[in-house]
Amino acid sequence: MKKDRYIYPALFHYADDGISVTFPDLPGYVTYGNDPEEAFRMAREAMALHLYGMEQDNEAIPEPSVPTSLSLENGKVVTLIEAWMPPFRDEMENRAVKKTLTIPKWLDDLAQENKVNFSHVLQDALKKHLGISDKNV
Repeated sequence: MKKDRYIYPALFHYADDGISVTFPDLPGYVTYGNDPEEAFRMAREAMALHLYGMEQDNEAIPEPSVPTSLSLENGKVVTLIEAWMPPFRDEMENRAVKKTLTIPKWLDDLAQENKVNFSHVLQDALKKHLGISDKNV
């Protein structure tokens, strides 16, 4: 079930060359920062992206561990990371995606002479073809 807010414990491992961040409840997902601020920002972005992918794939999203139940190795610190998903989902849904298309050379030449913005024209044509005016179908 999708939630608007997820909060998971992250393990920050401090080393001489920076801070690596892992999530005990999201195995295999690791990020990194050069300093605490960057590590925290990267952890939040990485967690949101990972959870978004799980949502898109209809995977079960695990319950977060209780931070006090985690055993820590030397040099690791538990930090709670929050992901507020509505703006992240909007950003992902509205990101630009690259499409390859084929048109006759003469049409490409004429369009370039007239400084046509291909992306804008294609978006307008697709909206008209689909009978929509914006993202809210």
